[in-house]
Amino acid sequence: MAGRIPPQFIDDLLARTDIVELIAGRIQLRKGGKDYQARCPFHDEKSPSFTVSREKQFYHCFGCGAHGTAIGFLMEYDRLGFREAIEDLARRAGLEVPTEGAAMPTGPDQAPLYALLEQAAQIYRRQLREHPEAPQAIDYLKGRGLSGEIAARYGVGFAPSGWDFLLARLGADPAARERLSQAGLITEQDGKRYDRFRSRIMFPIRDRRGRVIGFGGRVLGDGKPKYLNSPETPVFHKSRELYGLYEAQQARRKLDRLLVVEGYLDVIALAQFGIDYAVATLGTATTLEHLQVLLRSAPELVFCFDGDNAGRGAAWKALEAALPLATGNQSLRFLFLPEGEDPDTLVRAEGQAAFERRLQKAEHLSIFLFNQLKEAVGDTITGDGPMRLTALAKPLIDKVPVGIYRDTLNARLARLTNIAPPPQGRTGRPRRAVQTRQPIRLSLVAQAIALLLDRPQLAAEVSLLPNDWRRLDNPGVQVLVQLLDTIAASPTINKGTLIERWREHPHFDYLQRLSVAPFLDAIPVDGHAAEFIGALQGLSKEVRDAERVRPLNRRSTADWTEEMREQMGREAESARIRRH
Repeated sequence: MAGRIPPQFIDDLLARTDIVELIAGRIQLRKGGKDYQARCPFHDEKSPSFTVSREKQFYHCFGCGAHGTAIGFLMEYDRLGFREAIEDLARRAGLEVPTEGAAMPTGPDQAPLYALLEQAAQIYRRQLREHPEAPQAIDYLKGRGLSGEIAARYGVGFAPSGWDFLLARLGADPAARERLSQAGLITEQDGKRYDRFRSRIMFPIRDRRGRVIGFGGRVLGDGKPKYLNSPETPVFHKSRELYGLYEAQQARRKLDRLLVVEGYLDVIALAQFGIDYAVATLGTATTLEHLQVLLRSAPELVFCFDGDNAGRGAAWKALEAALPLATGNQSLRFLFLPEGEDPDTLVRAEGQAAFERRLQKAEHLSIFLFNQLKEAVGDTITGDGPMRLTALAKPLIDKVPVGIYRDTLNARLARLTNIAPPPQGRTGRPRRAVQTRQPIRLSLVAQAIALLLDRPQLAAEVSLLPNDWRRLDNPGVQVLVQLLDTIAASPTINKGTLIERWREHPHFDYLQRLSVAPFLDAIPVDGHAAEFIGALQGLSKEVRDAERVRPLNRRSTADWTEEMREQMGREAESARIRRH
């Protein structure tokens, strides 16, 4: 049975997660001031009441009351358990979920591996200039129209023939040979180790920080495979990495568009002709992870494929991967090249301007989607054609995040089939009722907790105030003290992370609701500090007054309203039942 997940791991995981990016991958967000807004995915509404705060790493719906952290959103939206949500976020961050009792994984130091890969890249580059076999590689590159300057920009190199060229230079001892194996630079068969890349033009693959993480090699001659990539290693995961993205970001301070092609030489040839915003997947279909990286990098993506059946098949896989991220905020389009052409040959034949005119005519995702479906169905007007088109289209459209873009696709399907769209709202998900909450009167200690949960930076005000309030013997003060201790240990903690620390506490649900209490909205942002100070000063005054009248006043819950005491008692009992 899985053990308890260490709180410090959850803190680190939330620090690596951007709740805006996470939620924008599922519903359409619009910037509204410093926060983001949307129609709530948890209840039906026409105007947006759902807000997401990047500063607080917290979401809240003013209509139905849904609120929480990135973990809470995954639990409610994707209907995951707590551990499943943690595992989902950890997978995105490239982390392993630990359990208490095991050493906290900070991750092995990969600096030696990065240094080794950089050394190998330098050696390969030098061989392209110096090795006796290099002229054949240079002639090939020149034949593809590449200049020495563009080859140098992308760090193109050459791996000579022979079984141990790199091994002899970088594998002086067993530890070094083990690192070469970890980096995917050598391989082993029948107990013998030898270079993975031989007689190949070498393309170093860099991560977004510019570090070499792997290689692609194009064979000279008719050997197989024509292209060989590094295997999966501790620093290289081909389902997440894109060739040329680092170089594109270096070439342009701001990327307005990214062109996704299939090969290394396509990327480099396009850059040679001024189209320096192309990237390539690494011998694999476009994945969800690829798309998340791409959509963070540019507002427009154009996928470029051959116009044959294989190219359209690859484009369809890219479309299916893109649907869960298609909010309409960014442009996703598909370009199909004439048969027998690829980006490399076409840009050399017609030049930059003509090639970029083709990009302007690329099909939008919605057009490509319906064109492919209509082609599969044939007659979409008579007989059962409309029903078959609907049956094919609806499961795909339902993958699109709730929002205007999904509504637009449903409306287009309705026009094509003359079948009215179903009622709006996320299918298969229980809908919350809109809350008509009346603001409850909060005690001073509850006000202080609510303000501190919402704005942890208010803790800095406490050192300037009398601390008589700490002598109150009630559960609210104990919570307030623990919150202040937590913030003192982590001064930069945000709202989402602070609240998540209390998930296993019996009063977690109540504290979450306190953090979005209606009275917070009635206070101007610049008045929160004054309200917090006033609440603590009021508590201290109550203590002093009570001590003057009754020196041994021990009302354990004097400052909690009756409603709050009852609510906390009910939630403590519910938590006890859930645990057992």
